Amino acid sequence: MNKSIRDGFGEALTELGEKNKNVVVLTADLAESTRVDGFARKFPERFFQVGVAEQALVTVAAGMAEEGKIPFTTSYAVFSPGRTFEQIKVAAALNDVPVKIVGAHAGFGASMYGATHESLEDIALMRVIPNMVVVAPCDYEEAKKAVFAIAENGRPSYLRLERPETPSITKPEDKFEIGKANTFRGVKDPQVVIIGIGSILSKALEASEKLSKIGIEVNVINLHTVKPIDELAIINAARISGAVVTVEEHQIMGGVGSAVTEVLSRNHPVPIEFIGVNDSFAESGTPEDMYKKFKMTAPDIVEAVKKVMLRKNS
Repeated sequence: MNKSIRDGFGEALTELGEKNKNVVVLTADLAESTRVDGFARKFPERFFQVGVAEQALVTVAAGMAEEGKIPFTTSYAVFSPGRTFEQIKVAAALNDVPVKIVGAHAGFGASMYGATHESLEDIALMRVIPNMVVVAPCDYEEAKKAVFAIAENGRPSYLRLERPETPSITKPEDKFEIGKANTFRGVKDPQVVIIGIGSILSKALEASEKLSKIGIEVNVINLHTVKPIDELAIINAARISGAVVTVEEHQIMGGVGSAVTEVLSRNHPVPIEFIGVNDSFAESGTPEDMYKKFKMTAPDIVEAVKKVMLRKNS
């Protein structure tokens, strides 16, 4: 069943509000789009509409966090962190207060509006900020778990949300822990490991099934927490398989591909191929149009696996 990651966020946030009275929500004129309208109806005294003033959104939230609140700020990712980088860095991260920055419509989520609204740089921006936790759930259920996890971590945190309805990959009973990657598909002797974030992992799983049918076995790892990154999981996967493919709905430069490579270059270098946007702006169209244009479909992942295997065996 397909469900939206942003819907998982919205439902969990309302549930969290019932359990923790210190949770407050702020938005920059995007309550319905970011799915905080349910929280607003149920807890109007804890909901703050700041209007189209994204820098104020984060600054006000930081002040609330200083007074013991747990503020969630919501906007499109292209606006926050895109427009609010300085406020996130100085007001939230430098002071190490638990502001939760929620970037909706990330990746190709707003592709119908064109390059100005497609956020393909947000992970790169957020993971370089000291004290910042960066989480990118892969589906509806994982988004719900991520809301509770970042609410309890006491740290400034970034939660990346995708807009479209996407395949359900995880189950309600699956474990979610910040900083601990999950293996979606594990085989005893994988020839390659695919490591990624977000809903594109459903395409990675589809690719793994296609590869298995032709005798190529791969493991698929969900690196839902980009920071703090699960170095041990990445290193062990590379040691077992000897080759890596990263997948992300984001720029390769500065994103998950870069983060995984940083870990492996220091600890266990192996051949690696990257699925993502390669130093380019996106265009208007459907998300599927963008996947095809930037060679991020399941067949493209299959080809990347074959390519990295040739390098591994050469």
